[in-house]
Amino acid sequence: MAQQAEAERRPPLSRDRVLRAAVALADDIGIEALSMRSLAKDLGVVPMALYKHVSNKEQLLDGMVDVVMGEIDPPAPGSNWKSAVRHRILSARRAFLGHPWAARVLQSRSSPTPVVLTYMDSVIGMFRNGGFSIDLTHHVMHALGSRMMGITQELFDAPPGPGPRAQTAPSQRDAGEYPYVMELAGAVVHDTESVAGQGCDDQFEFEFALDLLLDGFERLQQQGWSSVGHRRSKTHDFGNADY
Repeated sequence: MAQQAEAERRPPLSRDRVLRAAVALADDIGIEALSMRSLAKDLGVVPMALYKHVSNKEQLLDGMVDVVMGEIDPPAPGSNWKSAVRHRILSARRAFLGHPWAARVLQSRSSPTPVVLTYMDSVIGMFRNGGFSIDLTHHVMHALGSRMMGITQELFDAPPGPGPRAQTAPSQRDAGEYPYVMELAGAVVHDTESVAGQGCDDQFEFEFALDLLLDGFERLQQQGWSSVGHRRSKTHDFGNADY
């Protein structure tokens, strides 16, 4: 009787409730520990009850990405294209940083969901409505890559696990063999939480690179740049390459 009364007090299960519970649980226990069984237990239902709302784990993950995407601010009305794009991308970054597992899940998807496509369409539209040709917009999207979602990947990411990556003190040998690496490493005071290593402020570095890209895009757009004449054939690029 007590279990029945508790079940009656719980809000009815819905797709939205299932997805939001899955996001909260992944935030709490990590995406690797999330399963249909653990989610059902968290919701106080039997696992089969979940399948009325999500067909399988892959559909669950797609829906979880959509929930995170829903946290991105809508396009700012009345902004010029550069401000609008910058605001949208930085909002996407805040959303994905709020759920550390979400970027990996997004990048693991075999195809974008309609929610992801709607976001991409809005960003592309900002450039097109800002006077960018379809040709330049195409190359802009390639240049942005995952940065369009506020996501970047360093060449050497920090290994998984709690706490900052351990730093090894530079030796005389290091300084002799890699003088410019060691000069740069010793010239900056690093943020211990940075994925790029102690000393780098990830948010600053992201915005620095984003602003460089946006300024470059603006210059090309003002020049009426076209890729015609800039492309080289594969034969020219690789056919006679000397490796």
